[in-house]
Amino acid sequence: MPALVKKLNSLVLYKTRPARIASLGEKIEIIERDGKKRNVRDKDVELLHPGPFNNFSELRPVKGDFNTAWELLAGEKTTLTELADLIFDEFTPASAWAAWELVAEGLYFSGSPQEIQVHTKNDVETALKNQQAKSDKKQAWAEFIERVKNHSLGPEDAGNMQEVEAVAFGKSETSKIMSDLGIQISREKAHELLLKTGLWDSAQNPYPRRFDLHKEPMRHPVPDVPDESRLDLTHLPAFAIDDAGSTDPDDAVSIEGSTIWVHIADAGALISPDSELDLEARAIGANLYLPEKVTTMLPIETTLKLGLGLQEVSPALSFGLQIDENGEISQLQIKPSCVKVTRLTYAEANEQLDSGPLAELWEVTQRYQKRRLAAGAININLPESKIRVIDGKVEITPLEELRSRELVTEAMLMTGEAAARFADENVIQIPFISQPPPDELITGSSWADKFACLKKMKRSETRTSPGRHSGLGLDFYTRVTSPLRRFTDLVVHQQIRAYILGKDQLTYEQVLERLAMADTVSANVRQCERQSNRHWTLVYLEKSLDWREKAIVVDQRGHRGQILIPALGTDASVHLEKTYPLNSEVEIEVSSLRFPELEMFFKVVD
Repeated sequence: MPALVKKLNSLVLYKTRPARIASLGEKIEIIERDGKKRNVRDKDVELLHPGPFNNFSELRPVKGDFNTAWELLAGEKTTLTELADLIFDEFTPASAWAAWELVAEGLYFSGSPQEIQVHTKNDVETALKNQQAKSDKKQAWAEFIERVKNHSLGPEDAGNMQEVEAVAFGKSETSKIMSDLGIQISREKAHELLLKTGLWDSAQNPYPRRFDLHKEPMRHPVPDVPDESRLDLTHLPAFAIDDAGSTDPDDAVSIEGSTIWVHIADAGALISPDSELDLEARAIGANLYLPEKVTTMLPIETTLKLGLGLQEVSPALSFGLQIDENGEISQLQIKPSCVKVTRLTYAEANEQLDSGPLAELWEVTQRYQKRRLAAGAININLPESKIRVIDGKVEITPLEELRSRELVTEAMLMTGEAAARFADENVIQIPFISQPPPDELITGSSWADKFACLKKMKRSETRTSPGRHSGLGLDFYTRVTSPLRRFTDLVVHQQIRAYILGKDQLTYEQVLERLAMADTVSANVRQCERQSNRHWTLVYLEKSLDWREKAIVVDQRGHRGQILIPALGTDASVHLEKTYPLNSEVEIEVSSLRFPELEMFFKVVD
């Protein structure tokens, strides 16, 4: 049979639609079924019938013997002309289009008008099975989506919902389930959907996974404390003062005449730079304190060997400071030491502040604090609380404002200042801590003043050169008193220890590299702690059906107010029906809780 050619009024296939050739030239003008005209290239259309084809009404259904033609040609190749003739006993525009529709279905035939593959019986049976499987899968998916929509999931649906959990945990930005439901794909919306469907309950804390802090770190063996020369300070009463329940005491204080001693767990004695333990601490960055669990930066064996007061005699790196009458650090000595430490809670220490060594320490630390305040230190003491989850129950305990806390804070600050000055004077590379001053300094001692002042404060900065810390009123400052809990403290500890013992120190570049890594990791730790504390506060309020408490109005703009809640140690939004003077005390109850957004709203009880 001679090859068919495109002519005026031929029936052609354009994409998947029939069309008629209206004119031939450099481009072909075609008319589609809807009357739309197009100028297309020759290769954009395939010839179905040479014509004449004048009207789309000709493409009416045609009766034919499909089964006989298929059985006759099964497994062979044919053309559209031959296929139409076999099925319909004629080759017309109508039969050509009807035959092509069978090819386009893809079940019995496939290919192009010029070369059509006729499928075998096995091919068709396999295709039918695949079609049925696809249909069943589509139906099952539709039924699953309906269950999600109706919040009526079954145990068999947990696997499908893992993609929503991945979004909620911040591990994915795509979800077919959420797309099919028309839900915005975000961590918060995924969290909300998981709560609504009952796959999660409100106690599910997603934040450790969001920050990749949920895995137990690999732990390395902890060596024994090396036998080395140490200053014997076991004759001095030394006190490690912490919150009740603390398990990692890494600092203690004592006094000897005019010298105040601050003893730091001697982490550098066990952990040298780039050792397995050092690399482990660098990767974790800091202890992660969550209400439901604590993940330590170092193996627990490290604390057992170095924690002050956990053994009868503890190894320490001791800072001996003399504070003059003006509160200035006049002398400093730093010694590896051994100390006998008594552990006290803040409450127990507070009862001993009026006599004995703690009374002397109180006097010295107050002199130091007075100097800091005179130098512009900003003292903001807002309500704080300790949140714990014990056997699934949330406990929130407001922290008392105790003088013993003040004593410990000042002792740690003077040690940080002394370490920073010592490092600067002796060109020891360490991370220094500074803080730019606020753009606007708000003075006043009321709750509203303190709250407003806190909002104006700028973030502290970690850097390799000293700079003023405006919040503390110090020109030199670093953190060195928690080497078991913070990696940057450990770096300072290692560097100072290496200097006083005449050993090799880390270079500027090595310290900078450690700071870059530690900043990122420790920032994640702090965010995870804050958001987890907020989460468990919401859980506590949800379970406390009759909860009512006092709050302090610290800001109001129209009907929207901001309050401090001492019982929770936090601030929150509240709807205020009237204007309240700042620092007014009001009674509040929960208005609504939004777990995905970590939002809690309250209303004033009349």
